[in-house]
Amino acid sequence: MIDKMKRWLPWAALIIALAFVPKIFGIYYMNFFITFAVFAVFSVSLNLLLGYTGLLSFGHAMYFGAGGYGTALALKYIWNLPLLPALSIGILGAVLLALIVCPLVVRVGGTAFAMMHMAFAQLLYVIALKSRFITGGEDGLANFRIPPFSIPGVVSFPLEGAPANFYYFAIIVLGASLWLMWFFTKTPFGQIQVGIRDNAKRIDYLGFKVTHAKAVVYIMSAAFAGVAGSVYAMFQNVVAPDGYLGLLVSFTPIINTMLGGIASFFGPVWGTAIYALIEEIIFRYTDRVELVIGIIFVLVIMYAPLGFSGLMLKLKFKWLMFKNKRMRQAA
Repeated sequence: MIDKMKRWLPWAALIIALAFVPKIFGIYYMNFFITFAVFAVFSVSLNLLLGYTGLLSFGHAMYFGAGGYGTALALKYIWNLPLLPALSIGILGAVLLALIVCPLVVRVGGTAFAMMHMAFAQLLYVIALKSRFITGGEDGLANFRIPPFSIPGVVSFPLEGAPANFYYFAIIVLGASLWLMWFFTKTPFGQIQVGIRDNAKRIDYLGFKVTHAKAVVYIMSAAFAGVAGSVYAMFQNVVAPDGYLGLLVSFTPIINTMLGGIASFFGPVWGTAIYALIEEIIFRYTDRVELVIGIIFVLVIMYAPLGFSGLMLKLKFKWLMFKNKRMRQAA
């Protein structure tokens, strides 16, 4: 009982701390945290492919963009559309795109998988740019209505013009997404993911269809990237090709994952926090953020390939070795 309390106590403290963020901090840090949470979910969704299944995508932004554009288009062109259906349309857009691309990409791996995604993402980027009459072209879509959160007969509160309300809505949706992805990795199917990453032939010999398993993980990853994109579109109240489908958007979750560590589920979350902190500091001195982040990324690949979580694990191992050594000496 005590062990269970110790395990859940940090999570309870985190939930309480998140609940008091709007009361303690100003709107700037509240918005900063929403942005962090969006890209944390986006990065973890990529890590379902990269860290757990061994599939590197250079075009994961197309699902982030599909979620954002799906929700924005729905809110722009469907009159009085409620909030949850608008969110669902964004997620459905990402899932439908994944279902179209999936049969082509799950049969390949390695460099071919990564480059095919870059090609598809750039194709979608060009389509968004050229379809000005629908997507607004390079100007994007903006100033669409953000409907209130409403469950008929239960609760209703506005999100537009109410930053604290939107904060709670975003954190609940994104937190639930993180929990669902974590739960997915702990299921027996999550073990198949890891098996595909480590030895796909052995998984095939055990009787599992590797391509079918990849397809399930792929669609799950796309769906949660769509959740992040949809929430981000409502938060920013604008979607544009460069901010949702650009090449840099595809590389951001890769950098976050490598900074935090692909060997851990929460590695991309740590990586997103580190990236956001570095970006915030660099902006105070220079606008060459990409250059500095690129240099840091190269140094991480060279000297800390397991990222922050791997470094913490190594330090914990060394501390336990030191502690055991002292105990033996004392004995």
